[in-house]
Order: sequence, then structure tokens, then C-alpha cells
Amino acid sequence: MSELFCDIGIGGMTCASCVARVERAIAKLPGVESVSVNLATESARVTWAALQTNEDEQTQQARLRRAVRDAGYEPLAAEHLEQAPAGAWAGFSPVALGLLLSTPLVLPMLGDVFGQHWMLSALWQFLLATPVQFVLGARFYKAGWHALLAGSGNMDLLVALGTSAGWALSVWLWLTAPAGAMVHLYFEGSAVVITLVLLGKWLEARAKRQTTDAIRALHALRPARARVITLDGEAEIPIEELLVGDRLVVLPGERFAADGVVLEGQTQVDEAMLTGEPLPVHKVVDSRVTGGSINGEGRVVIRVSATGTATVLANIIRLVEDAQAAKAPIQRLVDQVSAVFVPVVLVLALVTLLVWWFTGHSFEVSLIHCVAVLVIACPCALGLATPAAIMAGTGVAAKHGILIKDAQALEVAHKVDAVAFDKTGTLTVGQPRLLSLLATASTDAITEAQTLLLALAASLQSGSEHPLAHAVVQAAKAQGVAFAAPDSAKAVPGFGSEGVVQGRTLLLGSLRWMTELALPEGAWLAQASVLQAQGATVSVLAERTAQGIAPLAVLAFGDEPKPGVQAALAKLRARGLRLVMISGDNAGAAQAMAARLGLRSDEVHADVMPGDKAALVKRLQHNPHGSPHVVAFVGDGINDAPALAAADVGLAMANLNADGQRGGTDVAMQAAGITLMRGDVALVAGALDISARTVAKIRQNLFWAFVYNAAGIPLAAMGYLSPVVAGAAMALSSVSVMTNALLLKRWKP
Repeated sequence: MSELFCDIGIGGMTCASCVARVERAIAKLPGVESVSVNLATESARVTWAALQTNEDEQTQQARLRRAVRDAGYEPLAAEHLEQAPAGAWAGFSPVALGLLLSTPLVLPMLGDVFGQHWMLSALWQFLLATPVQFVLGARFYKAGWHALLAGSGNMDLLVALGTSAGWALSVWLWLTAPAGAMVHLYFEGSAVVITLVLLGKWLEARAKRQTTDAIRALHALRPARARVITLDGEAEIPIEELLVGDRLVVLPGERFAADGVVLEGQTQVDEAMLTGEPLPVHKVVDSRVTGGSINGEGRVVIRVSATGTATVLANIIRLVEDAQAAKAPIQRLVDQVSAVFVPVVLVLALVTLLVWWFTGHSFEVSLIHCVAVLVIACPCALGLATPAAIMAGTGVAAKHGILIKDAQALEVAHKVDAVAFDKTGTLTVGQPRLLSLLATASTDAITEAQTLLLALAASLQSGSEHPLAHAVVQAAKAQGVAFAAPDSAKAVPGFGSEGVVQGRTLLLGSLRWMTELALPEGAWLAQASVLQAQGATVSVLAERTAQGIAPLAVLAFGDEPKPGVQAALAKLRARGLRLVMISGDNAGAAQAMAARLGLRSDEVHADVMPGDKAALVKRLQHNPHGSPHVVAFVGDGINDAPALAAADVGLAMANLNADGQRGGTDVAMQAAGITLMRGDVALVAGALDISARTVAKIRQNLFWAFVYNAAGIPLAAMGYLSPVVAGAAMALSSVSVMTNALLLKRWKP
């Protein structure tokens, strides 16, 4: 079996046609299932199917790099995005040389404006323009030649053909002119076009580095070394050598090198880069810490719980990289256009040449108009429009704690018209308290009976991850009630738990379960009804005996809404969204919580089994009176995963459970398209907003890129644009697309 996917950097791509050519070259490799090339990141994400050959990973990588090189591009290490950005003027030398050589060629044109005749001799024009054409422009010839060999075309081919035609025409006119005659040459046009294209690509590269700031910033969070406690004292080692269970010393101001649990000390931890939470989080013994976060004023000792790719930071980086490597569905239109764009432009340029020539104009004039068409039609902006906006959008979202897993979720989220929420842990704190435990049997020693029953319930629940189970265990600990691990226990999904404690077979679960088990009715049912009417979540502790199932106690739980959740829901409703709360709780408790949250009774679905949440999402999507509703589902646990996957957009909320661990959130994150790194419902509106803004930028970029070519090509063909103006416009189009995308970096949720 091969790896599922791999990333490779690709140098030398200049336009959407390059992207298409690289994808075709890689797709031909044996075992390649899919490939997505991103012009903005200059990288490819290759997904491998199970290979029928015995090729190892190294052989696959070698074949992949060879395919990229044979297509005419330079294979780079996948980690090239992690590298620190070069200086502000890095790579400007060729541009500076081009400006130096081209300026004397342009100055005579300016002199004519002021009545001055600064025209250089033909020899000087030749000497200045030729190095620009064949030294600085060598990259265009090389890439254009590879495109021809591959049977396709790209931006480089258009630039090479256009400028070569202008340069060759100038040489021909110079050499064939009568002695002493003043002939208008076009050396300045070719030299300036190449210089302007180089300037545009340099500005574009600077903008690309800014779009990858998010990835580099995340990689920079990982310290290179860690201070580990050994038998001989403290020692610094590379983080690559850390093992789960190592004890690390973290001094004030240092970054945590790995995920872990605090063993000694207390401190404040800055987790802003990971969760977007601006306020430091207080950490004490047994608190969880995340690698990459910054220690505050206290010295702490932690025990490593996860290293390498298993850490929270590594998962965040992987999610952001996946989103930036993926193609948005709208990109398919660009790919289809790019596949035929350059051949069509070559035909249009030839038609322009022939039409001007056959209508009585000189070959010289006809060729210049042909060159203008070739130059202005370069599809750089088309290739950058979508990936640049996606990179900027996903990057700024990650900075604020919104991780967008794939480009499709980003593109669909702005269409959402209904949002369904899981209740516990999403809209509520998710850490319910045990409010009361009522014994069902009358006894004189009622306190002792309750203590015994609480011990039995806590023992049965001690191995469960469910919030209600944590509430039982915490209540027992708070009251000093001793309990042991159960002899055996199992979860009954959607209902509760069953197990053996001290030789007794116990069940603890919902009223619905007890009803299905035909638990005999009695005083316990009246107790449960009263508690439900008061808005409590009710569970029943029962015992299975040879005679049947007998109730032992009724447990009432209460949860609290998350701070600010009511305002966040009101904000979503103000956007015109339909809101729905889905709960496995009884109707009374669900309706009572809905009233506190500002939800209407018809927006509540109670007694919903985990397996039925996905079906309910499907029903919400169905619209018998028109187009289907676009539904987002927000959840935080394992039992929410099917609904997250069924929704048009799944948003997983990365809550911590009572022990400071993520619990089922990891499963939810895998099923969801978007992860909210902190349990703040306000981030839901933020996720929908950044989706809308990113899609708007994509559409703006594509509109201007298409309009630019649609307007520019006819103008050039009709003779209204010179090659110099066409070159400037072409360079400006790419820079404007990148600049427009970078405006997203100012977004705040």
C-alpha cells in the first residue's frame, strides 16, 4: 500500500495553463488517483490509490519528481512553504537590470512629448534590447519550449512569441533599411514588455508570500528544542526525539514543545494563535496544555501526551494545508477555459495579423497588432483568482480559530439558510451537574441509601465519556463517596450504560430506555415527571435481577447555556437563517433550555437518537416547495459525526471535556468541513461570513480576469493597444488579483 497522499512543490509555473499541464503529467503516473495543483502555493497534492506494483514510497516520489521535471518545471521540497519569507527585495535583481536597460529605450518616447529628439541609434537600441530579450527573457523561451513539446501552450509561450516577433521585426527593418534612413524600430516594445512581465511576476511572488503567512506562522509555533527531565537532570533535546510520557520543564515565556498535562506548578497560557482566544487561560495541575502555546509567568513541568503528527498543532496545520491544497468547485470552470485558452489566443493573433495585412496595412503594422494580442491575452490572473482568495480566506480564518478543512465547505457555507445545533456541549456548557438523586424505595436510612446509590452510579459511569457520566462521577468525588471501577460496563448508544458493579447488574439511562425495557411504573415515574417539568434532564438507575428490572433511583441533571450564546443565536437569526436545536434530551428539558436560549418551541427537536440526527438533517434539507435548503450542522461529539457528515456544511466545535481533553471532538473534526477551535457559538456566524467574503473575492477576481481578457483582446486586435500598454495591463491584472485577495487578511469575526 502507498501513502494516501503526498505534497510536492513545483517551481516555474506562471499561469492556469501551466497548472493544467502539470496535472496531466502527474495524472499519467501509475497509481495516481487524483492530483490538484495550486498556482498560488506552487504545489501539488497527489492522492495515490493502492498500487498493484511493489514500488516503495521513495520510488513513487522519484517518479513524481521526474514527471514534474519532464513537464518543464522544477520539483521542490513540499516544505518550501514553511521556510521563512525572503527579504522584501528578494528576486528583484533581474527586474532592476531590465529597468536599467529598458529605460534608455523609453526615454526618447518621453522626449517627443517635450519636443526633444533623444532617439538612440539602431545599434544602441539593439545592444540594450538584446540582453533583455535573450538573457532576462530566457525563462520564457525555456518554459514556452517545454509547453510546445507537451503539445500545449502557456503564458511564457505567448510572451516569447510576441516579444520575439517584435525584436525580429526590428532587426529586419534595421538591416534592410537604406543607408542613412531613419526607421522606426520596436526594440523598446519587446524589452519593456519583458521587463513589465518580470516586474509583475516579482510583485505577484511577494503577494504569494503574504498569502502563505498563515502556514508559516503555524509552523513557527513549534520550538526546535525541549527541556526534558532525565535521570541526570535537565537536558535540551530536539523535539523530534520527544516521546509520550517524557517530563518537560517549560520556563516563563517559552512555547510548549508538545501536548501534555501539567504535573507541577501553575501558570497562564496564551493560546491565541491556536484558538483565536485573546485572553490567557489559567492552567493548574492536571490541566491540558497544547504544543505551540506560550507559557506565562509560571515555571511548570508537564508530561508529554502527544508528539509529532498526533499533536493539536499538527492537526491544525494539516487542516489548513488541506484546505489550501484543495480546489474549489468554481475552479473547474477556470480549468476548462485554460485547457483551450492559449491555442485560441494563438489563432486569434494569427487572424489579427492576416486581417490587418490583407486590408492593405503593412506587415510591420500587422505584426505589432498581433504581438499586442499575444501579450495581453496571458492567462496569469485566471490561474491566481481562486487559489489566492482561498489561501487568504482560510489563513485569516485559522488566525481567528476557524479551521476550514476543504475548499468545498468554504464555497458552500455562504449559501447556508438553516443551522441545526446539537444542544449539549454546543449551545450549553456541556458539563451538567447532578442536581438531585432520589431513591425510589422508602427507607429509614435515606441518606445512607442515597450514598450507596451514588457510589453504584459513579462506579458504573466511571469509564464513560458522556457529560452526564462525568457529572455523576464529579458529584461522588465532591461528596467524598468512594467508588471502585465496575466489574464490566458497556455503553448503549443513545440510551445509557449497563454493567456489573459489586456483582449487581445495573442500568443507568434515559426514561425512553426504561420505557422500552418495560420498567414497572410506580412512584419513580411521578418523580421523573415533576423533575422534567422543571426543565431537568432525567436518568434512571435500575437493577436487572432474575425477577426483572427494578428502579433504584431517579437522577436529575442541569446544564447552563454558554455565555453569549443567546446573542450569537440572535445574530444568526438576523442574517435570515432558520435555527434548529436537536437534542437527545426529553422534551421538557429541551424546551426549558430553548426558552433560556431564545429559541421558539417549533425550533426544538427532542428525544432524537444519535443515529437519527443525520436523518433529521436530511429532512431539514428537503424543501417540497422549491430548491433544497442548505443546512449547516454544529456539533461537538462522536455521536454528532453522522449529522456533521450529512449536512451541507458540518461545523465541529472543539470543546474540552471535564478532564480538559477533547474527547469525541477529534471524530467530529474528521467528519466536519469546518472546525471551530473554541466553544464559542459566535464563531458560527464568523465561519459563514468569511465564506461569503472569500467567495465574493473569488467572483470579483474571476470577473475581472475574464473581463480583462474579453475586453483587452479585441482592443489589441483592433489596434487600440500597443504591446507596451498590453504588457503593462497584463502584469497589472495579476498583481490586482493578488492584492484584492489579500484584502481578506483584514477580516475579523
